[in-house]
Amino acid sequence: MELIEGYAQVDDLDAFLDALTDVGEEHGCVVQAFDARAIAGRAHLEHALRTARRAIERGEAIARDPAVEVLCYAAGTRQIDEALSLGVGEGRTPVVVLVAGGFEDDAKPATGSGEDAAERAAATAVRELVEPAELERGAAYANPDRLRSVFEIGDAEIAATDVALDGESDLETLVRERIALLAVER
Repeated sequence: MELIEGYAQVDDLDAFLDALTDVGEEHGCVVQAFDARAIAGRAHLEHALRTARRAIERGEAIARDPAVEVLCYAAGTRQIDEALSLGVGEGRTPVVVLVAGGFEDDAKPATGSGEDAAERAAATAVRELVEPAELERGAAYANPDRLRSVFEIGDAEIAATDVALDGESDLETLVRERIALLAVER
């Protein structure tokens, strides 16, 4: 998995998403863009990707498109319309684009030596669509207040956990729990 971070100037959302889809199809990869302000960090997206792959392998996918499956797990919801809140919108947006190799045409995860090369080639193509920039918060992209809002993490939940929210990675742990809960709540 590669993550490309930076800014996207999206004047036509459909055209931008079509371009990402074309890159994914050309290289046999999942390519999914996220609004960086709603992503807790790398581990958040790694966990979403692993869980989505597992659901696809088991024939329990929420969506037909593997990129949308990853989006749903990243958002911690089975509702595609709700998951879209993590996607990019029109205008200049801080983005994190996930590129994951190893997906065949029938949406089944695959493995092989060509996976890394395909992933690198797809990531290079995505970099042509995104203005590379290191986002302000480094590995944890989102604003903590926004994460709490997007994932509905309230004071009562924080108080009920043994996670002290003095760091970004602590909030990321709670976000990853949302993904895990989605996988078991069938």
